[in-house]
Amino acid sequence: MKNPLVKTLKTVNFMAGKASSVAEIKRHRKYADLAGSLATPKGVVKRRRFSLDSIRCEEFSPTSSYSPDYVILYCHGGGYISGGLDYARNLSVKLAKATGFKVYSFDYRLAPEHPYPAAAEDVDAVWTYIMENVAEADHVILAGDSAGGNMALCLTQRLIAEGKPVPRELLLFSPWTDMTGTSASYETNSDVDPILSKEFVMNAARSYIGDKDPTDAAFSPLFGSFEHFPPVYIMAGRNGILLDDSIRLKEKIDLAGGKAELDIEEKGWHVYQLMPGSMARNAMKRLAAHVSNEIYGER
Repeated sequence: MKNPLVKTLKTVNFMAGKASSVAEIKRHRKYADLAGSLATPKGVVKRRRFSLDSIRCEEFSPTSSYSPDYVILYCHGGGYISGGLDYARNLSVKLAKATGFKVYSFDYRLAPEHPYPAAAEDVDAVWTYIMENVAEADHVILAGDSAGGNMALCLTQRLIAEGKPVPRELLLFSPWTDMTGTSASYETNSDVDPILSKEFVMNAARSYIGDKDPTDAAFSPLFGSFEHFPPVYIMAGRNGILLDDSIRLKEKIDLAGGKAELDIEEKGWHVYQLMPGSMARNAMKRLAAHVSNEIYGER
């Protein structure tokens, strides 16, 4: 491990170790929320809190360059075992600032206290709220990082299977698409991804799905259908252990005749956009340009 920054981040990072005990998961949740709060840009959005029954939600409205035509529903990561509104605020604010769209985030139930399908039920409820009160599906962009990317993909596959309208597009940051843990990038990038470890990922998977078959598309969307899928923009880091999850996702969408764009940051790692610094800022600029072109066409 030659990069001193990567070495330092891996040493202090809360997602590079275990998550197999109640104490470890509580520690992870605490530091995930703290990291999200510290890294969230300040003073660029207006925030509104509200609840849907027991689901706490937040709405972020850009204070400048606001476009009311589209909204983003953002699903936060954390392996389905951690993350909340404090953690979600980081990318929520960055998405609102980059696109000029309102962004909605929500505090879904977490495993192991609430294993599958609790989180799926919560995102279904929030999606229904957006459809009934905010915008039609073709004016909603569905976003997610890591496990939140998994959630966004699974929701979209459920909507297609049920014959319901789907989002205009998906924006995914290092999505977790395969819970089997068999991708080669787990091993090839184990020393260069400072954020995530295979041990953490597999412990999180067991907490979420228990002894269920990890190849089930209900929680490993890579093994599901991508027929009639909306466009997908995938951002991943070359050094991320879930890199192959993104590469294989694009391949599956391409094979199904869909539209997928894969943006790989050569110096990046797992959800590097969460970090402060020029690499994350440049990524959000690329995302903004992509969304503008996808929604409004080339100018």
